[in-house]
Amino acid sequence: MKRNILLLAVALTALPPALVSCGRNRTPPEPIVRTAKIEPARLSSGHHTSIYAGKVQAADEAALSFRVPGVVVRLPCAEGRRVRKGEVIAELDARDYRVQLAATEAEYKQVKAVADRVVELYRRGSATKDEYEKAVYGLEQIAAKYANHQNQLADARLTAPFDGYIRRKIRKEGETVGAGMPVIAMIGHDNWHIEAHLSVRDYARRHDFASFDARVSTSPEQRLSLELLELAPKSNASQLYRAVFRLTDARRAVLAAGMSAEVTIRFLPTPDSVCEIPIEALFERDGNTCVWIFVAPDRPLTARTVRTGEWRNDGYITVIDGLAPGELVVAAGVRSVKEGMKVRPLPPVSKTNIGGLR
Repeated sequence: MKRNILLLAVALTALPPALVSCGRNRTPPEPIVRTAKIEPARLSSGHHTSIYAGKVQAADEAALSFRVPGVVVRLPCAEGRRVRKGEVIAELDARDYRVQLAATEAEYKQVKAVADRVVELYRRGSATKDEYEKAVYGLEQIAAKYANHQNQLADARLTAPFDGYIRRKIRKEGETVGAGMPVIAMIGHDNWHIEAHLSVRDYARRHDFASFDARVSTSPEQRLSLELLELAPKSNASQLYRAVFRLTDARRAVLAAGMSAEVTIRFLPTPDSVCEIPIEALFERDGNTCVWIFVAPDRPLTARTVRTGEWRNDGYITVIDGLAPGELVVAAGVRSVKEGMKVRPLPPVSKTNIGGLR
């Protein structure tokens, strides 16, 4: 036993001092060095855009009805047919209205003849003022009734209020309809709107709208100018705001209701101090939006809080405060690095070696 203890003591004496100390005097390891994608914060271009999907709609669209009740006897226009403003597109059975007008016309002629005689006698001093006023009042009454019955007969014919197409026949010949009941649906053919739904972010920047244009599926190479007509002050269930644009040069493209469109909104320039970074460079810490600041490979990363602005459609986001153009940030994989870690910039892919092998 004593011999074993002696051999152990000799062995420990032969070991290096660093091992005998069990690590008490060991120097701390160097921080882990990783490769990361590094990009500079670039100066904002100033002219930002947003793109939305939209639908082409006819600006002139109406469900047409008669002003008087009756039986539909004629619907001469087929669905899809083009009609001109003022063209007859539906008629009611007008027999009762014609009889009514004939009776009123006869009564009007009789009352007018009597009124004309009383007025002449009053002018000569042979009729009293009371007789004169009664004659004039009676003529005014029958004249109003006569005009009303003329209008009712005319209203038994329904005419197109604008140039366009018959979209749908809502009623059929032989049906009895009441006044105001839709009979025919029409759409215009040369006046178009485009409807899109904007995000909360862009609605909040509505005062910075600069210009609008659109591309439609039938002419994707053409950009058509737009004018904003309506912007709903309340969002729908999806937190989107309905916007209606008028096509100001619709004649340049073949359009039809229901076509898909791509609406581009351009905003006013932002201040020169605003910069842009990839969206992937952001991360959350203690409720703040932060980025990793890179200085050099031998310097540890530091986190910095920033205030962001517009979320761009090209994968970049504007930084309003906390970052200057030209400062370097970790642009990808921000979750895999930590405070104080050192990183090496990822080398750029060679333009002559697409596969990335060097």
